[in-house]
Amino acid sequence: MAFAIKAEVSDPLAEVFVFTSQKTMYGGKRIAHGDLIFVFASENEGGSGLIASGVVTAAAAIAKKPDSTRQTPRVNISIRRTATAKRPLGRSELRHLTDWSDGRPETELNFKFYRQATNKIVGLSDSAAVFLAEFF
Repeated sequence: MAFAIKAEVSDPLAEVFVFTSQKTMYGGKRIAHGDLIFVFASENEGGSGLIASGVVTAAAAIAKKPDSTRQTPRVNISIRRTATAKRPLGRSELRHLTDWSDGRPETELNFKFYRQATNKIVGLSDSAAVFLAEFF
């Protein structure tokens, strides 16, 4: 399975990305060592959207707080960059895709990342992974 992360990225050109305590949604909690991942630099944090693809080199779930009745699963991950995006893809390119049932991979990305604009790790469909691979 492929995944994507939208997060604050301090160095968009880094060869290794480390993200701690990242929220997971849409199957993101299943991320594991060796998985393909696409990295989006969060526009909420001054980023530009899709910047890299990589391989997860470490993934560890964070234990839920015992006093919390409802808590979104979180993970720590490390990613080794394998490619740099050749063209832009972010909120401005995806914003107009709002027919949530149209089955398009672009709409899936808009729904998972920008409908609720928080930073997160998400699981991707095969078609969304193929679509994102075209940017490299």
